Amino acid sequence: MPVTGARRTLLGTAALALALSALVLTETAYAAKPVGSGKGANTEQEGGGDKSGIYAAARIQYSGSVAKGGGAGNVTSADVNWTPPPCWYAPYLGAKDFKKEMSEHIDSQLNAPGMGGTAGAAIGEAQRHYEDGYGWSGSPGYKDYNVENDGKGMFWAGVENPDEPDYLKRSSCTDLPFWVENGDAPPPQYEEAISPEILAALAYQHMELPDTKVTLAPEATTKVNLPTWAWLDKAVFDEVQATAALNVPGFNIQATTTARPVSLKLEPGTKDAVMYPASGECVINADNSIGEPYAKGKADETPPCGIRYLRSSGDGTYKLRATVTWQITWTGTGNPNPTQLPNGTFGNDQDITVQEIQSVNR
Repeated sequence: MPVTGARRTLLGTAALALALSALVLTETAYAAKPVGSGKGANTEQEGGGDKSGIYAAARIQYSGSVAKGGGAGNVTSADVNWTPPPCWYAPYLGAKDFKKEMSEHIDSQLNAPGMGGTAGAAIGEAQRHYEDGYGWSGSPGYKDYNVENDGKGMFWAGVENPDEPDYLKRSSCTDLPFWVENGDAPPPQYEEAISPEILAALAYQHMELPDTKVTLAPEATTKVNLPTWAWLDKAVFDEVQATAALNVPGFNIQATTTARPVSLKLEPGTKDAVMYPASGECVINADNSIGEPYAKGKADETPPCGIRYLRSSGDGTYKLRATVTWQITWTGTGNPNPTQLPNGTFGNDQDITVQEIQSVNR
């Protein structure tokens, strides 16, 4: 008889934990290269296809992720409540190849020493789900692993995001692999199924932004109560794009994120300082630069972007923090118009020595 109701609930957790222990696609076999390592070139997750029609899950290709002048680090969302997905469901294998892998895995679990009780029963239910077609968690089941439809669709399985540090979140896509016909969308209950929106979030995660070391005048060493001018040159400070694409038989989607700099936030590293402007946030100019270079004759002017330190740094230095805010949008499959994602930030520290102005009394 089909497993239903309370019995399915009782067996579900153990079955998923065991049946997916070798099928959730993790970093070892299917992870993308380290974030930003491609230096702008195409990168992709391992796996792929061969002449027998085997296709690995989540063959996500990344391209164009690094700033033109070279990247210094990855963007961080300014929205603390938004993060890229910790895991997702993606096309895995055709029916014949899935049967070979899943049946071997189930047999090894059933024959493992000590496999019995609830765990053993759960694995048995998973076997009946794929071999005899009995339903499981809303799925009608797949007789003989659905091999009669081989080539007409793919089984989808969970994929862990290797860049997610929280193991519980990374391994939370634990539903048993499910079938999706070529050209069809995944069933609506699988909210974590790979989509252009998810690809946009992954592309966001892979963007590597330029160094935010600002040019200062005076440079590195300044005087108490002397305005220090700060600026970022437009030639170094440009937009960054990253594209993530998934291409398997019957399912091809892509998304491109674009990051544009919009402001520079200066934090002087001490409370004893006056900021220009008072908020410490310098907006981007019409020519895509930020701030204004110091020039001879401007000593008595107030810088449009800068700092005036009120106290010496003594024998040490102040840590000037320069953080650029980037406005990030995405376009992609089914979404031709730019759609807003949370703003991103990237910054670093610079050592500033502040000296007392020496005067001589005669």
